[in-house]
Amino acid sequence: MKVYVNDHINLLDLQNALLSVSVQRREQALRFKHEMGQRLSLAAYLLLKQALHEQEGISENPVFGYEEHGKPFILGHPELYFSLSHCKEAAVCVLSRRPVGIDVESLGRYRDSVARYAMNVDELEQISRADDREAAFVRLWTMKESYLKMTGEGINDRMKDVLVGVPQGIFNTVERLEKNYIYTVCEQ
Repeated sequence: MKVYVNDHINLLDLQNALLSVSVQRREQALRFKHEMGQRLSLAAYLLLKQALHEQEGISENPVFGYEEHGKPFILGHPELYFSLSHCKEAAVCVLSRRPVGIDVESLGRYRDSVARYAMNVDELEQISRADDREAAFVRLWTMKESYLKMTGEGINDRMKDVLVGVPQGIFNTVERLEKNYIYTVCEQ
């Protein structure tokens, strides 16, 4: 499984990108009021196009359908699973033939109130013992969100217990602290 990353979002040619994606994705990207949101949405989709071409030989623009809780799938390709994510610094994508989820988050948004909402007692203790509390929080958050994306549940009110009983071996976390982000892939 290969993770596709674009952390040079400012170099994306917005006009050419808008012309090279599906009408569905173009409309979705243009719903973002700010140019950076448009760039990130397009960058993630372009990474999926790259993955589909490199891994599966598919060159047409993917069109999405959506499951009950909003998890996207590629129409006409039920054998493929993918996940997209973006933050201010990067867009990421993963494509697999098994259920998969990915989440990328920027550093610099740690809040005790959010940690208390989303983390259980053991996780809060792990964060408090860490040399870098911010990175520890983001690492756990990306694990939770990538797992929820993989299962199709999406963020919900049971965030504290998401990782309880989940084998740690299904996660791969990459820290790009020098670029201000962390991402985690979760694959069954």
